[in-house]
Amino acid sequence: MRLVIARCSVDYAGRLSAHLPLATRLLMVKGDGSLLVHSDGGSYKPLNWMSPPCTLAESEPDEEQAAGGITQVWTVTHKKTADRLIVKIHEVLHDSAHELGIDPGLQKDGVEAHLQQLLAEQIERLGDGYTLIRREYMTAIGPVDILATDEAGASVAVELKRRGDIDGVEQLTRYLELMNRDPRLAPVRGVFAAQEIKPQARTLAEDRGIRCVVLDYDEMRGVDSGHARLF
Repeated sequence: MRLVIARCSVDYAGRLSAHLPLATRLLMVKGDGSLLVHSDGGSYKPLNWMSPPCTLAESEPDEEQAAGGITQVWTVTHKKTADRLIVKIHEVLHDSAHELGIDPGLQKDGVEAHLQQLLAEQIERLGDGYTLIRREYMTAIGPVDILATDEAGASVAVELKRRGDIDGVEQLTRYLELMNRDPRLAPVRGVFAAQEIKPQARTLAEDRGIRCVVLDYDEMRGVDSGHARLF
C-alpha cells in the first residue's frame, strides 16, 4: 500500500462528475489497484475513489498547470468504463509504501457470523426467487456480507447486523454507491438485515431506498425461543 499526503485537487470524470478543490488530503493506493482520497474527517468514508480494474499514470504538468503550482498529475482510468479520477498535486508532504501481506479477513462475532451463514442457506427469507451469489463479496472498501439476485435477476447487496443502527445503514450505502459503478452488477439494490433495527436506522434506510428485514435468529437455527409471537 502506498500512502501519500499532499495538497491536491481531485476531479472525477465519466458517468458522474465531481470536483474536490485544493486541500491537504491522504491519497491511498492499494495493492488491488484502487485509489481512495481521504480527508481528516468523515470517519473511514473516502471523499472519492476509483475501484479496480484501473490503471494509475503519473505525469508532469503542462506549462499552464505548472504555472498554477501543480507539480504532478495522477490520472486513474477504469479499464472497463473509461471513467477517470484526475489528481493534481501541488505539494507532497509524505510519500511511503508498505507491504501489508495477505489479510485474513474480518472475523465477526459468533452470532453475526452465524446469521450470515444461516441467511446464505435460507436466502429465500428475503423473498421468492432469490438466489445466493456468494458470501463476503469483496469491494475496494470491504466485504459485503451477502451478494444475491432477486426474482428478476437483479443484484442485491445484503448487510447483516445483530442490532441495526445508523452506522450500518451508512456502511451499506457506501457499498451500494461503489457497486453501482460496476456495470457487471448495476443496478444493485440494498437489504439491511438484523435481529433488531432501530427506528432511526429504518427511517434512514427507507429514505435511501434500502429495504429492511428483521431476522429471528432462534427460528433460523431451529430453536423455539419460548416467546409467543403474533404473525
